[in-house]
Amino acid sequence: MKALEHLKTINRHRALVRKGCFAVGLYWQGLTHDLSKYSPEEFLTGVKYYQGYRSPNVAEREDKGYSSAWLHHKGRNKHHFEYWIDYADCDTVMVPGRMPIRYIVEMFMDRLAASKVYKGKDYTDSSALEYYRKGDISPLLHPRTKKILERLLKMNARYGEEYTFAYIRRCLLRKGKSCCCGGGGCCCGRHCGDDDASRKKETACECGSK
Repeated sequence: MKALEHLKTINRHRALVRKGCFAVGLYWQGLTHDLSKYSPEEFLTGVKYYQGYRSPNVAEREDKGYSSAWLHHKGRNKHHFEYWIDYADCDTVMVPGRMPIRYIVEMFMDRLAASKVYKGKDYTDSSALEYYRKGDISPLLHPRTKKILERLLKMNARYGEEYTFAYIRRCLLRKGKSCCCGGGGCCCGRHCGDDDASRKKETACECGSK
């Protein structure tokens, strides 16, 4: 029964991420999100530590002092910021690397989906932001990654998914625009307002006018 429930949890989580990714045009990432969770290294451990109300990785970590499933997972999925932690030029200090925007967006979708799965009927548009604020992961995030992720979480908490997804499509993932922060064709959204006072609709990236 635990195996079946764990499989249902994985499938539901992936379905929610897929729906979000499809809504903003990230079709391949929606289809391939978290496929490593079906591998023996992750699935069997997940079944053993399945509880239903939180990630099995947390339970495994409490039991063993580390999570073998998580160590396997984070090294194979680029939407986790931990994947991008690397050595600095001196090869003695590890620092957070610069995440491509499409993976930041997938990370955002991942956090929304996880909150929906584990919060259930208690989920609100603020749930993902509240969970993010419970832990201090700032030192592990590249400044640009932190800025974009927090912008999306706060925007979702204020305005909801429809507004936030439209912002992602029109600003962050709008093709053919050069980004003011050097995003290689993807807009960082730096000049797209999301303040409560104006709540203006971001219909175009303004980076090119900087």
